[in-house]
Amino acid sequence: MGSANMESLPEVLYEDNHLLIVNKPAGWLVQGDESGDLSLVDWAKQYIKHKYQKPGDVFLGLVHRLDRPVSGVVVLTRTSKALSRMNRLFQERKVEKIYWALVRTAPDPLSGRLIHYIKKDPRKNRSHAWDRPRHPEAKKAELNYRLKSRIGQHYLLEIKPLTGRPHQIRAQLAKMGWPIHGDVKYGSAQPNPQGTIHLHCRALSFTHPVRKEPLTCLAPLPTDPLWDLFKNEE
Repeated sequence: MGSANMESLPEVLYEDNHLLIVNKPAGWLVQGDESGDLSLVDWAKQYIKHKYQKPGDVFLGLVHRLDRPVSGVVVLTRTSKALSRMNRLFQERKVEKIYWALVRTAPDPLSGRLIHYIKKDPRKNRSHAWDRPRHPEAKKAELNYRLKSRIGQHYLLEIKPLTGRPHQIRAQLAKMGWPIHGDVKYGSAQPNPQGTIHLHCRALSFTHPVRKEPLTCLAPLPTDPLWDLFKNEE
């Protein structure tokens, strides 16, 4: 994976005193690593520091992550209270997640629930999905999916993960023979430019950790020739 595509910057979807929710471009790291590339967290700290003229270090809590090649909604917190409460919401599975994925194979059946057992190999940064728990460390992974739209040989799936395993959607769809477009790590025939994949966290819905009001954040689709075919689905 090369450096992030700096032509597309993160987009702020929602912000208040407690939360900063952004649309992460595909190709951006959520958190910094040995590559030294600008991460979403670094960008968000600069954004807050500049906008609110904050002296010193900016507090920013990271609640969850998206894989580098994936785009979509990421929730960051601006207070420790919001961080601990958002962590609890994720742990208790009280955050509804909706992903959109483009695949080249028609799902059969057109909608349903996938149940697999997943274990990540950290050396290869790849998860294995089995129909049965073949490894003692494999964890149950569940998601619901449905075919949302089709254009030519491109199929748009709407996915609601019920668990949060590493590379879960990528591994489960690949196990079914429906690899995500561009995801060569999980069986796609060809890579996308800049190593991105056509998986997008479209929406997160939860109860605001401080205001206690229902909140849904929708992330617009990235701009590229393939996603552009499905813009009318937004």
